[in-house]
Amino acid sequence: MNDVRLERIISVLLRTGVILSAVIVFSAGVCYLVRHGHEVANYNVFQPAPDEYRSVGAIIHALAPSNCRAIIQFGLLLLIATPIARTAFSIVGFTMERDWTYVGITAVVLTVLIYSIAFEH
Repeated sequence: MNDVRLERIISVLLRTGVILSAVIVFSAGVCYLVRHGHEVANYNVFQPAPDEYRSVGAIIHALAPSNCRAIIQFGLLLLIATPIARTAFSIVGFTMERDWTYVGITAVVLTVLIYSIAFEH
């Protein structure tokens, strides 16, 4: 695999992830507005997100066709996962090219990304 092919595959991966995420968030946003658009927002009191939307596992567990808010959160997770997938794919590409310096650097970056998602506060 050469650099040009690797860059093309990564660009398709990034483009697909962003477009898919945008379609999911937009569709679920329309669903949410149809169901809750008439409600009056109270901006005087801060209301944090419910627990079911605060972690990756909870968001996946809350996914249901009727839960528009969970689908929005899932779309945002997909958006966050796109550069993580790009980093993982880069490790594969650099390994195929036997570029061990970049494999090591990219593995450190991937580790930091996964750690920041897995051990959220």
